[in-house]
Amino acid sequence: MTSKPVKTRITEMLGIEKPIIQAAMGWIARSHLSSAVSNAGGMGIIETSSGELDAIREEIIKMRDLTDKPFGVNVAQAFVRDPNIVDFIIKQGIKFVTTSAGDPMKYTSMLKEAGLTVFHVVPSLQGALRAIEAGVDGLIVEGGEGGGFKNPKDVASMVLIPLVCEQVNVPVVAAGGITDGRTMAAAFALGAEGVLMGTRILSSAESPVHQNWKDAIIEAEATDTVFLNRSGPGPALRALRTERTTRIEAEGSPNIFGEFADTQAVYFGGNLEAGIALTGQVAGRIHAVKPVAQIFEETIAEYHDTIARLPR
Repeated sequence: MTSKPVKTRITEMLGIEKPIIQAAMGWIARSHLSSAVSNAGGMGIIETSSGELDAIREEIIKMRDLTDKPFGVNVAQAFVRDPNIVDFIIKQGIKFVTTSAGDPMKYTSMLKEAGLTVFHVVPSLQGALRAIEAGVDGLIVEGGEGGGFKNPKDVASMVLIPLVCEQVNVPVVAAGGITDGRTMAAAFALGAEGVLMGTRILSSAESPVHQNWKDAIIEAEATDTVFLNRSGPGPALRALRTERTTRIEAEGSPNIFGEFADTQAVYFGGNLEAGIALTGQVAGRIHAVKPVAQIFEETIAEYHDTIARLPR
């Protein structure tokens, strides 16, 4: 049975059925996974952080064969140094872009002048206000629970989301700690109008990552991620706890990017000790690999059940 739709400014602005956006996971957020997200009613996102723009161009072409639903592209500014990235995206006919890991002033005006809708990922109130000044259409507000590269001065979603929502008028997408209908309902109570899922989609049936990583997520406790490199040099990040990341947590790393030299072996070869498997704390609440469509349907149904149970 299909659940009653959840309509917000996010669904209206992006033309999607469900207010769920997929995280732009490097090498992972490509056509097979992202089309499954779009076909399930969410917003599939194609990554560019891998820097493989020729491959990304082909993935965008594949997306148009795999779905007739909306999808977008992420520009992770710290990792994509091609000065032609904006022209590249515009020429692909993309209508929705998320920008992250950099100053929103850099690309927002160029993208908006070309008619694109732009959301920027922010880890702080200061970042949110900077993005508003840049003219973004919406914000993805990411708490420190989420996997991936983080603000070293991390703030939990429960604090950060309402803090930002109190100060801005654009629609907010909550990220970090979102995995089901309960967390979606909590995010909406805090002022968000959409949610972003990373680790939950990473562990889906359509995700291209090795089964070893999915199994590790399913078996994880809530304490089985680590926050690394808080003092630098380079970015902080949250990852799955392994022998390697536990060592880095205790001893640090002189070159955190060097720990990603064998990313392919981790992501697709299943050797979780070959590098760093970026994973959010919600791993502790994920207990099964499911198709994206099932995850989304269950999320929306549980959202309605949760709202209905609240005292009035």
